[in-house]
Amino acid sequence: MKLSELGAFELLPMIKRKEVSVEEATVGILNKIKAVDRDIQAYITVTNEHALQRAKEADLRLNEGKPPRPLEGLSVAIKDNICTKGIKTTGASVYLEDFVPPYDATVVRLLEDAGAIIVGKTNLDELAMGSSTESSAMFPTKNPWDLQRVPGGSSGGSAAAVIADEAVFALGSDTGGSIRQPAAFCGIVGLKPTYGLVSRYGLIGYASSMDQIGPMTKNVRDCAMLLNVIARHDPKDAQSYTGEPVDYTQFLIPDINEVIVGVPKEFLNKGLSKSVKDAFMKALNKLEGLGAKVVEVSLPHSDHALAAYYVISSAEASSNLARLDGIRYGYRAAGCEDSASMTAISRGKGFGSEVKRRIVLGTHILSKGNFEKYFNDALKIRSLIFRDFEKIFKECTCLVCPSSPTVAFRIGEKIRDPLEMYLSDVYTVPPNLAGLPGISIPCGFDEEGMPIGLQIITKQFDEATLLQVAYTFEQATDFHKKKPQLQKYDCGSESTRGDRNV
Repeated sequence: MKLSELGAFELLPMIKRKEVSVEEATVGILNKIKAVDRDIQAYITVTNEHALQRAKEADLRLNEGKPPRPLEGLSVAIKDNICTKGIKTTGASVYLEDFVPPYDATVVRLLEDAGAIIVGKTNLDELAMGSSTESSAMFPTKNPWDLQRVPGGSSGGSAAAVIADEAVFALGSDTGGSIRQPAAFCGIVGLKPTYGLVSRYGLIGYASSMDQIGPMTKNVRDCAMLLNVIARHDPKDAQSYTGEPVDYTQFLIPDINEVIVGVPKEFLNKGLSKSVKDAFMKALNKLEGLGAKVVEVSLPHSDHALAAYYVISSAEASSNLARLDGIRYGYRAAGCEDSASMTAISRGKGFGSEVKRRIVLGTHILSKGNFEKYFNDALKIRSLIFRDFEKIFKECTCLVCPSSPTVAFRIGEKIRDPLEMYLSDVYTVPPNLAGLPGISIPCGFDEEGMPIGLQIITKQFDEATLLQVAYTFEQATDFHKKKPQLQKYDCGSESTRGDRNV
């Protein structure tokens, strides 16, 4: 097995024992990116020089006898809406295509302090608004299982990079399913933590009451390792959880005998494809066979979740993106007569159609006469959905449902129909509205070999149970071990420079 194919929990002990140098492991990843990413296009920026320098520093540190750090020498990809000091952070938008942040996001600082090596910034739907990564202003990312299909979104580049072994693991962000849906489409593990568990400082804001950064990994154990590092209180984030850090790896116990699994009946008839439903029912049978008790439950207000989500998120996006005005930083149209026309033209040319659609919708919602009619009603629905979950968790340990109603669709299939595209997130939106943690893990494949994801949801700050149930299912199945067939490549130690290298 090549170094780039190893998970974090496999590679880290080899680095600690000095069986493999950090530089060798890093070069293996960079070579894989060079070999396959022209087809997949997971990365907007590949940080070859930065990564190799950090790798050499890590090897020097280890050779001096200093103790290895928690993620020593592990290559990580960062979604390109998370700020990285000295490295472009574009948000996959023309508006920010030349923006170089003067500071690191808190999660980036935590990763580098833990010894992780940043190998690049991954593609996304522009400013995290989308479900397929087709709305990126740079290029569409392809699904490594089938290059004619999307990888999901908005964290599609991160998901594709992980399943294609172009990173050991990655960070994504999730506002309505942007970690879990692409994780399902690409056959990896994707966790959206409880709102506030992971700092949002340095994340380009989309809908601040729901945005959350989280891990995207090859397996559940790697997910727990990464969450251990990034789940920390941060005074720079007003919503940051103040509880003590938890070692989530101690909950990786394959035992769910006392677990009561709730299945929301409303989630089994929302345009669910036959292949996804079949895989989901088999996953339920597997959970029962492992000792869990499966019961039917109801989320009676979930039918209104998608509408409430797009009202709230669009309103918050309209407010958040007002800072992108062409004056302080970002794209600025030339030859304008005054600041008002400059801002209008800059935003008109700098934003893509999906971002403009949501800004216009959000501005309309926040206007006089519409705020009470739409925004306040959406907040009421949000409260009702939270109460639905609260009631269920008095009886159930967790909820399970499909991560998405379909497998990855073909490029161009839904991009011209926003409503159909939005339905891709019908199962992932409710946990965001309620601030709950959710994880997507592989649970099967359809007849064409495309991955299918199982979503597990628990109450707030119960990532321990979330990971234990996910780990138990994963250890009893082989779905996470399957990989797409990619072209052969040379994984030698010679350093490489990609087309998007910095």
